[in-house]
Amino acid sequence: MTPTVTINNLSHTFGKGSLRRPVLTDISLELYPGEIVLLTGPSGSGKTTLLTLMGALRSVQEGSLRIFDQELRGVRKRRLVRLRNQIGFIFQSHNLLDCLTAAENVGMALKLHNISLPERRRQANNILQTVGLGDHSHKYPGQLSGGQKQRVAIARALVSQPKIVLADEPTAALDSHSGRDVVTLIQQLAHQQHCTVLMVTHDVRILDIAERTLHIEDGQLS
Repeated sequence: MTPTVTINNLSHTFGKGSLRRPVLTDISLELYPGEIVLLTGPSGSGKTTLLTLMGALRSVQEGSLRIFDQELRGVRKRRLVRLRNQIGFIFQSHNLLDCLTAAENVGMALKLHNISLPERRRQANNILQTVGLGDHSHKYPGQLSGGQKQRVAIARALVSQPKIVLADEPTAALDSHSGRDVVTLIQQLAHQQHCTVLMVTHDVRILDIAERTLHIEDGQLS
């Protein structure tokens, strides 16, 4: 099976001169379609930096990072934007727009794909039904619980059927019941859509959902 993500000897630093500090050192990794991989490690170990590099949100400095067999190092900005449109992002803080309903928040992800407004509404309502929020599509984020907001964020990340989903601490702000519901939902939808999921987490309650668990410490994978 061809990897969705291939990383070879990836290193990254922050700062310049005497303030230069390595964050990632010689990372090599392959991720495959339909696979759910958890990335654990202490705060400051490089987890989020690796996630943002994979999401084409940060420029590759050293080594090779290939997404869909496209090398990201040195790639033009326009190509990066196209790659980002094929990646779904789920964050701890939801990042929902308070002025938009649940359906409108989800539909925003489809706007980048030049899909008509009626079709965006249809697809948004369908996936909200799938995540158990069919009766809440008209509600604003302020009217939803933390678990419901995260379900909207998952629906937004997956509505365009991305080939990669990157999740950064998606259960950190949730209680154990809501957290389990959220990761089960990610697991089900990821397998249905056969996409690659990399999930950064400190949450030991969800380690059983993954095909693999990777650990990073001091910028190095073990």
